[in-house]
Amino acid sequence: VQLQASGGGLVQPGGSLRLSCVTSGFSLDYYAIGWFRQAPGKEREGVACLSSSNGSTDYADSVEGRFFISRDNTKNTVYLQMNGLEPEDTAVYFCATRWGVCRLRVMRSYDYWGQGTQVTVSS
Repeated sequence: VQLQASGGGLVQPGGSLRLSCVTSGFSLDYYAIGWFRQAPGKEREGVACLSSSNGSTDYADSVEGRFFISRDNTKNTVYLQMNGLEPEDTAVYFCATRWGVCRLRVMRSYDYWGQGTQVTVSS
């Protein structure tokens, strides 16, 4: 099982970025994919999650309405579209997977993690 996150970078406040999580070694059909982030000096937190089995999604309150998670089956890739970025969104972003449905607030339930991609929101 492998996950590889990419797409981070430097963006001005109000801007957008799209992160990608390319997966391999397992079928997305039976797993949930979550996006998490960790800012300097802060604990890692869940941002968004997609349950592949039923298509349901879950978002942290802080990103609801600004971030959108989606999946491209043909590319085994899960995306995180981030709009209206704020300096508070600056963090290293990780994708991770767990069997079954989303449990965005239970990080220990995610078995496999990709490496992080840095997102910096600054003018």
